[in-house]
Amino acid sequence: MDALIAITAAAAAASQMPADFRVSITNAPGAAAYPISPFTWLLFYENPKDKQAAKTMVDFTRGALTDGQNYCADLGYAPLPDSVVKLELEALKKIKL
Repeated sequence: MDALIAITAAAAAASQMPADFRVSITNAPGAAAYPISPFTWLLFYENPKDKQAAKTMVDFTRGALTDGQNYCADLGYAPLPDSVVKLELEALKKIKL
């Protein structure tokens, strides 16, 4: 099994992610899930002082979560499951730009 597919399978176990995104996908359930899988975290202020810098980061992150998912495999990254992408896109809407 391809390692990237196995990491995506582990991330799919996080579809019931809490609102604060505190979740581990290490030893995720499922036969296809790679057991040693992590997320990479980005931290944003919900009410940033520098609105332009925050908008740049939100736009970049939104692009990475949408069109950018098409480039993951070529760059050696596992694409995120749709359920996780949906949660993250909703969280970006909380940032007051």
